[in-house]
Amino acid sequence: MKPYPSSSGGLSRAQHDHRRGAGRHHGRAAHRRPRGGPGQRRCGHGRARARRRPSRAVVFRNVRPFGAKTPVDLTVVDGRITDRRAPADGEVIDGAGRIALPSLVDAHIHPDKTTWGDPWVTREPASGIADYVEQDVELFRSRRRPVAERAYGLMAHAVSRGTRAMRAHADVAPAYDLAGVEGVGAARKRLRHALDVQIVAFPQHGVVRTPGTAELLEEAARTGAVDMIGGIDPIGFDEALDEQLDLVFGIADRHGVGLDIHLHDRGEKGLTELRGIIDRTRALSLRGKITLSHVFCLPGLTDRELGTVAADLGDLGISLTTVAPSASLVLPIARLREHGVRVGLGSDGVRDAWSPFGNADMLHRAHLLGWVTDVRLDEELADCYRVAAHGGADVMGLAHADLEPGSPADFVLVRGECLPQVVVDMPQRDMVVHGGRIVARDGEPTG
Repeated sequence: MKPYPSSSGGLSRAQHDHRRGAGRHHGRAAHRRPRGGPGQRRCGHGRARARRRPSRAVVFRNVRPFGAKTPVDLTVVDGRITDRRAPADGEVIDGAGRIALPSLVDAHIHPDKTTWGDPWVTREPASGIADYVEQDVELFRSRRRPVAERAYGLMAHAVSRGTRAMRAHADVAPAYDLAGVEGVGAARKRLRHALDVQIVAFPQHGVVRTPGTAELLEEAARTGAVDMIGGIDPIGFDEALDEQLDLVFGIADRHGVGLDIHLHDRGEKGLTELRGIIDRTRALSLRGKITLSHVFCLPGLTDRELGTVAADLGDLGISLTTVAPSASLVLPIARLREHGVRVGLGSDGVRDAWSPFGNADMLHRAHLLGWVTDVRLDEELADCYRVAAHGGADVMGLAHADLEPGSPADFVLVRGECLPQVVVDMPQRDMVVHGGRIVARDGEPTG
């Protein structure tokens, strides 16, 4: 893959509140220009404050950004990196020569389904989405711990592994009502000091084939419980291409939320779905508000076919996410980026009815991306990390945490030689910093 281009994004719901007012320095803009993050809703709590809070300064001493040979001090004021001198009374934290790296973004995860923290679950054979869906319901009904507790445990674990933000898909169906959305929302609230979260109301059971689901999507969007709504394989699973897309695009358009649609269908089915999404995005002026996840129809295209599709995706600001499941299904990230397509990396399901695997560790996912794409050069390995850090930020509309003055002070400190070696060896995250505050130490959340 080619080096990741520098780009910027807007602020998430949580960032808007605790980082507003912290600007760039020496002539840089006060904030990175928003890129029209999908369906974001900014909270306005800060506007009600009558008085400005005192500045909070922290100096992280003796750290090596991106594995630089010479240690430096990273100074943080009000949650952002600065190149100004820290106030004399600022807190000092010794990094002991550790490497400082941008925190990571999980652009696609299902925390509502997880059995993380529960006893081992023995899974039954399954031959397709319908079987997995049935097993999802059985697993949900068998859990003693509620969604909020299980999701919180997984999301807090992700924080301890260096994740600064995630897009969380929560199943919406008559079998659950809005329990998944509400549970993930409760976990998001508990972790608002450490993690920026966008929630997608995801119709895993189908939008059309399961009556009542469309009404739940509408309710979730109307009440502001979610940032986005989803869709799933309009032809291969729902068997209602136009009806599903008209429903979900209509809800998004009415309520000003984004769309994140799962596309597993390959070949002509997947391309037909993709063309329908492109046409509706253009017709409804929903540029920058659409994400497509997995998109297994793209890796098999010829270079010319891919270039044509990628040009439309880039022009309409349609983002993509991949979980790098295999060499044949991982998205052609470098080629897509040539056309300005934003591509994020995610965990997908973590120890749920679909799979016993998964760990919500995005450094491990960057390692897997390198593995399945058979990279070996230092720059290629470093680019896998950049996809995990900045690709997801672009998809979610977040500023890059690139350790530059003015950027969010979201970073991890690890022991190692250099960035490529970190991607291969995946050392413990000794310290995780979010908004200038330590939120995890030695692989454990700090609370």
